[in-house]
Amino acid sequence: MTVVVVTGGTRGIGQGLVRSFARLGADVAYCGRHVTEAPDGILAVTADVTVREDVRKLWDATVDRFGRVDIWVNNAGLSTSRRPLWELPPAEIDAVVGVNLGGTLQASAVVLEAMLAQGHGALWNMEGLGSTGQIVAGLTPYGATKRGLTYATLAMAKELKGTPVKACLLSPGMVVTDLLTRDYEPAELENAKKIFTILADRVETVTPWLAERVLKGTRNGGRVAWLTNRKAAYRFATAAFHNRDPFS
Repeated sequence: MTVVVVTGGTRGIGQGLVRSFARLGADVAYCGRHVTEAPDGILAVTADVTVREDVRKLWDATVDRFGRVDIWVNNAGLSTSRRPLWELPPAEIDAVVGVNLGGTLQASAVVLEAMLAQGHGALWNMEGLGSTGQIVAGLTPYGATKRGLTYATLAMAKELKGTPVKACLLSPGMVVTDLLTRDYEPAELENAKKIFTILADRVETVTPWLAERVLKGTRNGGRVAWLTNRKAAYRFATAAFHNRDPFS
């Protein structure tokens, strides 16, 4: 069996990935800052991805349970309130940058060293708004971290060239979670939903597809993306003929 670790697996996309990998027959471990008892056969570990010792604890617990780690998905992430940068408290900015970018870098450093030592592995980093240049007012810190994460992953891939370890990008697109709808006023949310109903998808729609593609693998530095430009263009062109409601 393939052994998969998902960080931030307690809710949202991370939780969906954990369940999807398990349904596809993988041995799965996940972490969160606050975890409850995991389903049968799944390993849950309390860990903070910004702390290298916690990441090593998660790696070691997975190896102790399943013998190795084949795939690691850095999914853990936060978003600030949807407000202009100058209105955000310093602690909120620090938390988002610390987890989304700092945590991914710290975890990746631990994981890549361990994968190189064991002689194989694939590290996947989760993209998001900003990764491919999208700019949205009110989400400056979040978008900046995701933009930086894409660069970091491609740089890791370059550093891994010629080794049996890969660094790859996973792009879920627009998914209906609390991060998507956070801090909208009711009228603003109704306007935003005009786009969401065209482009957004439910966790249970996206994560099985992502999990299957991750298990199949891709080249070092490759990207697996659910919402491609072509798919988005098709949805806009045919929106009048479809009654999509990802919120139902």
